[in-house]
Amino acid sequence: MKDLLPDLCDYYAQDIRFLPLILRDYGRNTPFWGQIVTLRCFEDNSLVRDLLSTDGSGKVLFIDGNGSCRRALFGDQLALLAIKNNWQGIIVNGAIRDVATLAQLALGVKALAACPIKTDKRQMGEHNVVLSIVDTLIYPNDYIYADLNGIVLSTTELDLSVLETES
Repeated sequence: MKDLLPDLCDYYAQDIRFLPLILRDYGRNTPFWGQIVTLRCFEDNSLVRDLLSTDGSGKVLFIDGNGSCRRALFGDQLALLAIKNNWQGIIVNGAIRDVATLAQLALGVKALAACPIKTDKRQMGEHNVVLSIVDTLIYPNDYIYADLNGIVLSTTELDLSVLETES
């Protein structure tokens, strides 16, 4: 099911929040979804590597780079690490790099833009914090659903099997 979000919005209208952030899709996997892990970091992706080194089964990492596109917070090496550790997807409110490679990898990836410049490594950032993106609160451990139509959030995991019977 490539167009997951329209059906989710129809069926679960009272249970979801739309994230009005315009992101491009860079990964091969769409749609993707999972439990949210949050990270706030500005032009420093040290903690991204640390998080992606942990088990990401059923999880999506949401990185808030404060919308900066001057440095790439995510690229091909981190994507390979994410895949190795079973992450479902990565969403970046900021820039990524290695976009041709990312398009070939089995991972959901959304970001504002591409930038070829790597980040500084200062071990700075905050993990598992509430993010405020475009006046929308993103809570750790909530659920995120993403496809080419955008992103929706839910406080609980949604039963996607009901959509199959609706079609």
